[in-house]
Amino acid sequence: MDRLPRRYVAAVVFTVLVAAAAIGGVAVGTSASADRSLVVADGETGERLLEIPVDDGDEVTLSYIHSVEKTPVQDVYVVDGTTIRMDRMVFHSHGAGLPSDEPIERTDEGFVVYSNDTYDELGVVPAPIAGHELVVGDDRYDLVSLSDGWVAISLTERTVLDSILERDHRVTPAFG
Repeated sequence: MDRLPRRYVAAVVFTVLVAAAAIGGVAVGTSASADRSLVVADGETGERLLEIPVDDGDEVTLSYIHSVEKTPVQDVYVVDGTTIRMDRMVFHSHGAGLPSDEPIERTDEGFVVYSNDTYDELGVVPAPIAGHELVVGDDRYDLVSLSDGWVAISLTERTVLDSILERDHRVTPAFG
């Protein structure tokens, strides 16, 4: 068999796998994949620094130390369709820059202010003093070490091909 038919066969097999996965007919890999990604990009260049698969309803937490109070703060967001919805802010002291005009509930987590604001993009300036971290599920990402300036956090749709390649790293396109 010469090279052209092998490439053709490989391309057809790959195309069939992609189409079958798209309609749910074939399970490639061992786990289901998210339909969107949380992207952390350099605010100046747009270069993607981090891309994390997420699903609707997943919590995404921006965790840091308050610059004045020197206490932990967690801004908890929820993946809500194509937007990032702020669910709550959890903090452990009252002071400058922390909510005071809004209803504050005291819970086991700390002081909590609930929100329902939505964002297409969050701008964050990671700083060593604050130690900004992004928490998604059980994974923590050090935003300070990832960036040299401000970052933009947003959501992007994942393609079927992204999902297949992530689940089975051995699958590569056989074109060309």
